Amino acid sequence: MSTATSTANTATTATAKGRPRGFDRDQALEAALMEFWRHGYEATSISTLTKAMGINPPSLYAAFGDKRKLFSAAVQRYAETHGDYGTRALGQPTARGVVETMLRLAATEYTAADHPPGCLVIDAATNTSDASQDVAEELRGYREDTKQAIADRITADVAAGALPPTTDAPALATFYAAVIQGMSTQARDGASEADLQRVADVALAAWPA
Repeated sequence: MSTATSTANTATTATAKGRPRGFDRDQALEAALMEFWRHGYEATSISTLTKAMGINPPSLYAAFGDKRKLFSAAVQRYAETHGDYGTRALGQPTARGVVETMLRLAATEYTAADHPPGCLVIDAATNTSDASQDVAEELRGYREDTKQAIADRITADVAAGALPPTTDAPALATFYAAVIQGMSTQARDGASEADLQRVADVALAAWPA
C-alpha cells in the first residue's frame, strides 16, 4: 500500500469517526449561520451550535476548525446567499439604481419569514467584548466595502454628468449605508416589509436632483 493511499484511508477513518452518519457540511453551515444570525457571535455557544447543526463538538472542530473560523465561514455563506442583495444591486447601470435596488431588496430580505430578521453582517457583533474585536472588525469590513462600492458608483455618475458636480459621494454613500443599517434594526424590532419599503421611499427622496 502506498503512503498516499494509507494517508487517505486514515483520513477517511478519522472522518467516519469524527462525524455522525448523514453529516452534510452545507446544511450544518447553514444551521450555524442561523444561530449566529439569531443570537450574535458571543451569545452563540458551541453547545447551541452543535445542537442546531446536528453534530458533536469533535465533528465541528474537524470540519470547521473552531467557533471563530466557523463564524467566518457562516458570514461568507451569508454574503453569497441571504446577503447577496448588495452584489445584485451593484449590477444596476446607475448609482441611483444601485441604491434603490439595495434598499428595496434589503426591505424584503430583512423581513423574510424563513430566517431571523435583519442582517447578519450588521447585527452579529453588536455586543462584543475586547476579546472578540476581530469579529467586529471582520463585519465592519463587509459594511465598509459595500459603502465604498456605493460611493464609487456615485463618483462615477458625477464624473459622467448624471449627478450634480457638487454631490458629496462619500457623505451620500454613508447616508444610505446608515439607512440600510437602521432598516436592519427596525426589522429586528418588528417592522414589516411595507414599513421598510416606506423608509426606502423617504430615503430615496433625498437623492440629488
